[in-house]
Amino acid sequence: MLGCAPADREPALMHTSPLVDYRPPALPPIENGIAHGLPREAYTAEAQLALEYRKVFARHWTFVGFAHDAQEPGDAYPTQVAGQPILVARGHDGVLRAFHNVCRHRGHVLLRDACRGARAIVCPYHGWTYAMDGRLRRAPHFGGYARVPEDFTPERFGLKELRCEVWHDWVFVNPDANASALDAYVGALRPYIDGVDLSRAQVVSKLDFGVVRANWKLLIENFVEPYHVPVVHRESAGGQPLRGHYMIVDGHCFGCGVDVSDAPDAERGERLDMSTRYLTLFPNFVFAWYQPDQLGVHLNVPLAPDRTRQWRVIYQIGKEDWDPEYAERLCSLWRQVHLEDHGIVEELQSGRASCVMDDGGLLSPHWETSVRRFHELLVDTLV
Repeated sequence: MLGCAPADREPALMHTSPLVDYRPPALPPIENGIAHGLPREAYTAEAQLALEYRKVFARHWTFVGFAHDAQEPGDAYPTQVAGQPILVARGHDGVLRAFHNVCRHRGHVLLRDACRGARAIVCPYHGWTYAMDGRLRRAPHFGGYARVPEDFTPERFGLKELRCEVWHDWVFVNPDANASALDAYVGALRPYIDGVDLSRAQVVSKLDFGVVRANWKLLIENFVEPYHVPVVHRESAGGQPLRGHYMIVDGHCFGCGVDVSDAPDAERGERLDMSTRYLTLFPNFVFAWYQPDQLGVHLNVPLAPDRTRQWRVIYQIGKEDWDPEYAERLCSLWRQVHLEDHGIVEELQSGRASCVMDDGGLLSPHWETSVRRFHELLVDTLV
C-alpha cells in the first residue's frame, strides 16, 4: 500500500464474556428527592460492556472519528465501533465511507495504521486487494497459481460497508440500517449552538491522550456536570465560577453551561474564563462551545470496562491563521484540564471495586441532573 503514515497501535480489543443470564443493573429509584447513580457493576462487568456494544453502539449514531484525518482521496484510518474493528476511508470519488476492517477471505485486520494517498487497501496475509470504495479488485492465486475459481464473483466479496455520515468534521457510524437520519440526531444540539458557523471551524490541534484507565461512562459523566469544577479545576477553570453554571437536559442532548463576563483578549488561552456550553449527544458525541469562537470535541472509544481511548480536537471559528504561541497556550491549557479530569475518573474507576458503590452513590439534585439523564438513556436502551 502506498503512502502509509505510522500511527499508534490500538490496544487489543477486549474479549467479551457471554451474555448468558446477564441482566444489566437497574437504575436505582429517587428517594426523598435524591437520585443514586449506576451500581458499580455497570462500570466493571465485561458482560455490561458487551451489552452496551450490542444495544447502544450498534443501534445508535456513534461518533468514530474526524473527517480531516481522511481529507484526501486514498486517506484512511482504523478505529472501532461496538467493539468491532472498522476503517474509515475516502474513496477516489471523494466520498468518505466506513467498512468493517477485516479481509473477506480469512478475516485478517486490514489497517493497523493510518494511510495517506493510498491506491488500494491490501491484506497483509494473502494480498487480497480492495479499492478505496470497498470493491474487491484482486484475489491473487485464489483458484490456483495465477487462476481465479470459475464461479468466483469478486463483486460479492467487497468490504462490508457500514452506514456512515459526516456532519462538518465529525464522522458517525450506525450499524443499524433502519436508524433515523443523522440530521435528526444532531438536531438536538442545534438550539444550544445557535449563531455558531460550524462551516468556518478550523482545526488548531488534535491532542492524543492515549488510554485512560477508566470506563467510558465516567468520562461522559465528568464532562456533563460542573459540581467538580471549583475543586478539580480550581486554577485551570478559575474563571468559570460554579454559581454561573446551569444544567441542560433535553432529550438525548444533555450537559451544562456557564455564563461569565468576557475575559480580556490578552488572557485568552491562559485559563477557562469564557461563557461555555458543555454538550453531549447520547451515546458518545462530546462537544463544547467556548464563546465566541472556539470549539472542543472529544472522541472516547471504549476498549474494556476500565479502559477508554481518548482524543480531543481544538477548533477556531473563522480564523485560518493564528499565532503559534496562542495555539500552544491552548494546547497546554487543554492538556492540563484533561489530565486533571483523568486523575479523577481513574480514581472513580478504582473506587468501583468497593461494595459501598453497589448503590451507585448519590447524585446532586441540582448539579448532576445531566448525569441522571445519561443513566436513564443508557438503562432504557439496555432493556
